[in-house]
Amino acid sequence: MTYLCISFYFKGEEFLRSCKNEGNTVYLLTNKKLEHRNWPRESVDEFFYMENDSNDPSNINNIVKGVAWLIRERKIDAVVALDDFDVEKAAAIREEFRIPGMGQTTARYFRDKLAMRMRAADAGIRVPAFTSLFHNEDVNRFAESVPSPWFLKPRSEASATGIKKINNKDELWNAINFLGDKRHHFLVEQYKAGDVYHSDALSYNGKVEFCWNSKYLATPFDVAHGAGIFRSATLDPSDNDFKKLTSLTGDVMKAFGMKHSASHTEFIKSSEDGEFYFLETSSRVGGAHLAVMVEAATGINLWSEWAKLENAVAKGQKYSIKPKRKDYAGILISLARQEKPDTSVFDANEIVWRMNEKNHVGMVLTSKEKERTHQLLNEYAEIVNRDYHASAPVPDRPTA
Repeated sequence: MTYLCISFYFKGEEFLRSCKNEGNTVYLLTNKKLEHRNWPRESVDEFFYMENDSNDPSNINNIVKGVAWLIRERKIDAVVALDDFDVEKAAAIREEFRIPGMGQTTARYFRDKLAMRMRAADAGIRVPAFTSLFHNEDVNRFAESVPSPWFLKPRSEASATGIKKINNKDELWNAINFLGDKRHHFLVEQYKAGDVYHSDALSYNGKVEFCWNSKYLATPFDVAHGAGIFRSATLDPSDNDFKKLTSLTGDVMKAFGMKHSASHTEFIKSSEDGEFYFLETSSRVGGAHLAVMVEAATGINLWSEWAKLENAVAKGQKYSIKPKRKDYAGILISLARQEKPDTSVFDANEIVWRMNEKNHVGMVLTSKEKERTHQLLNEYAEIVNRDYHASAPVPDRPTA
């Protein structure tokens, strides 16, 4: 089988290795500026590069034209988007060349935050109150009936990128007017106080085969906009919240038409009523090295398992998966003032991974005891905040 993998960000190395280890031919389409990054070149049969990574129609049309030339001599059996921003590109290629997999209609549910909320609400899944910005009357009705504060969100960005907190109607209209003719690319949503959770899953034949649930110890918005320290910790699989999140993830995947893929879904547990509300989802492995944390807790590498899952689908084989262990794990990541920070002060035996990037400090740790995991995350967050932490303006979109 021949796979065309798409990633205009440097990620998915384990997917590429696993896909190649399954005996497949692997092509990678990526950004020209990533040509010299440390890709697993032994696992990629050929690289293809483009300068423009945007999802505007003209650029996607250029990608389709390029693939049209490629498949004259080389057949493509499957197309896999390894990053959120490549989902539209992969869907367009599948649609144009009738390659099996997620098409453009379903892809919208995993990229467009407005489509997500509308579909979830239609399926009876709780979502915070929201409205599009299409009609002035709808915006006014929302502002007059839904208590502030609110979030103004781009429909197609990832994580907390581009989100603004709005406190009143005048502030909302000023922000909307500032958007100009881009306002239809945004939505406004009620802010709900509470803890944010994420569910990292693998689906096969329309069923969630694996789902591991975790809780952000600082919400992504607070980290991005408050210059905080990113932390998350896995939940106890016997915990009632873990079971609820697994069930909710299955409901979301079913409602959105997910057949086969990795997914990363976020929910908020309202401090007002104790209920979980759907926030967003994506058809890829979670970012910020969350897959390392999941592997530390379960022994399951989401990237390599995703490749095995895709291989099973393409070859008509059965696929199943169960966690190899059920430990606790946590992750901590922060920008650092130092270009190459000395992290020897973090010397706990529970550390199983350390981040190796300029101006960053980060680690994943694991333990048989939940309390020990949280203790270390809290202690190390204090040290990072005091001796390492730096902040930077929030970008319009994530950087490679």
